[in-house]
Amino acid sequence: MDLNGANTAGQRDGRTDADGGAQPGQANGSVNRPGQQNGAVAPLPTYLTHRLRLNPSADHKPDNYEDLELDFSPLVFSSLERYLPPPLLLQTRDTKVNFMREILRRYYPQSDRIRVQKHREYRQKIISNYQRLHTELYEMHAENVFVPSFINLLNENSGQSLKKRLNEPAEGIYTFEMLQPRFCDMLMAEVENFEKWVHETKFRIMRPNTMNKYGAVLDDFGMETMLNTLMEEFIRPISKACFQHVGGASLDSHHGFVLEYGMDRDVDLGFHVDDSEVTLNVCLGRKFCGGELYFRGMRCDKHVNTETQMNESFDYAHVPGHAVLHSGRHRHGARATTSGNRINLLLWCRSSAFREMKKYQKDFSSWCGHCKREKEERRDQSVAATKLELLRRDGRTAATN
Repeated sequence: MDLNGANTAGQRDGRTDADGGAQPGQANGSVNRPGQQNGAVAPLPTYLTHRLRLNPSADHKPDNYEDLELDFSPLVFSSLERYLPPPLLLQTRDTKVNFMREILRRYYPQSDRIRVQKHREYRQKIISNYQRLHTELYEMHAENVFVPSFINLLNENSGQSLKKRLNEPAEGIYTFEMLQPRFCDMLMAEVENFEKWVHETKFRIMRPNTMNKYGAVLDDFGMETMLNTLMEEFIRPISKACFQHVGGASLDSHHGFVLEYGMDRDVDLGFHVDDSEVTLNVCLGRKFCGGELYFRGMRCDKHVNTETQMNESFDYAHVPGHAVLHSGRHRHGARATTSGNRINLLLWCRSSAFREMKKYQKDFSSWCGHCKREKEERRDQSVAATKLELLRRDGRTAATN
């Protein structure tokens, strides 16, 4: 359920511009603010005169678009704004909206726009009628959400120093204590309250994904902004340090939901990969047995069903309040919850820039285990062939002498 899928927005005829420069026919890519220049009103920037930057403006604070009636999710505009060429960042919000809408409409199929609009109406219907139980959940107050050790980890460390401070029990899998017990209890109570409202009103809701019959999409009943803050300010710094090779530094959208496991709920979860670049999985609690996650190595689309090597197997036992962070391409599943009930918060974090670049990429050996082994095998074969040829040459030289 990707509401932020303008993956190709940064292209025009297959080209992108790293500097936000001008298209052919424009001298230097500069844009004048509305006003007079040489006695004439400067034309407003259009898609034909400017292109998106290849790399986002990391220090730019985008506008908030949630109060506008738009064809696309407001978070799409907030994310896309970072890719605007520098002169456009100085324009009014309306100017930026018109510019970005022009790009999105060009690259976003009408069928997808209709789907997104229907989903926005679906969300609005829920938000207008559902009575929240814990209003403080809908805003991000770090001191009320996270344990002190997690806040200190981010405040005191960055880059590779942050990565070194994280527990990495298996390659590409990071675990840490994250959520306060009180926050976990409130979030579980909120989900129960929402499920009760759904049952009483006979409202038909969309489940988090096609594999789970139980659970709720937190974005759908008002937590989208809070979860986006969670991704941008707390998960993206870790992902930048640990998952830069799979788009961790450019996360710009998310899908947040809660899953419920137990004998009267989903029991287990089959072997799969996530529709994400980086996945955050936090156990909220309840008393339960079983339900361990099992990981079996990272794979590209071509090799997702290839065999698992011994060094790629890892099992993780859930602990309430503790998080596991991994690449969405890391194959995994959940074993049966044999007793009790287990509730987990998941945040699928996505990068539209990485997804666009991946379309043109052929070598995934930097993160796909199977691609890496194939590359190593080709290298070993080449070395062996070179050595054999040298031995043959030495033999021929010796025979001649």
